Amino acid sequence: MSIFFKNSKTERGESTLNQNSSEREKNSKLKQATEYILEIIKVVLISLAIIIPVRYFLIQPFYVKGASMEPNFFDHEYLIINEISYRFNAPERGDIVVFKYPRDTSQYFIKRIVGLPNETVEIRDGKIIIYNEKNSTGVFLDESYLSESVKTFGDRTFPLGPDEYFILGDNRIASFDSRSFGPIKDNYIVGKVWIRGWPFEKIKVFETPRYNF
Repeated sequence: MSIFFKNSKTERGESTLNQNSSEREKNSKLKQATEYILEIIKVVLISLAIIIPVRYFLIQPFYVKGASMEPNFFDHEYLIINEISYRFNAPERGDIVVFKYPRDTSQYFIKRIVGLPNETVEIRDGKIIIYNEKNSTGVFLDESYLSESVKTFGDRTFPLGPDEYFILGDNRIASFDSRSFGPIKDNYIVGKVWIRGWPFEKIKVFETPRYNF
């Protein structure tokens, strides 16, 4: 009899040990799964913390629509816009910028800055003349990024205010720009064209051109 009770006690003990071991294994797996999920959440949150500010405050992607910037930009090209540079430096002449259309801010245009604040831009005989403090008698704008055959039509004079920019499309005969809706204020400028990312064979980083004055 004693042997019977001894064996029963041993079996119960083994059963208890096996049960505890199984529970520990389940708890360990649950802990590992929880840690894995928390790690994923952590990675996602860190990624969002990096991507969202970059996406909305530093750079943005845009697609070119239309022919107003040909032959330098064509329809459906993919561009990356640098938004942060204008937080520290003013736009420069020759910068290619994306801006909100003043008459409908839901629309975005891409053009090139030709005239700067407090200057006067004159279009005469197909050419552009810039008047400013350094050039009170005017200086012809030499635009090396355009073909020599390109003419700027629409003879007129445009005085610019302290926060206004005169912008033109590179395709001067097919561009809706400051010749039509006037200068744009600096707060409408979204950013500067930085990189053409597509098509792949035309990837390029853009720099501000140099002028003859």
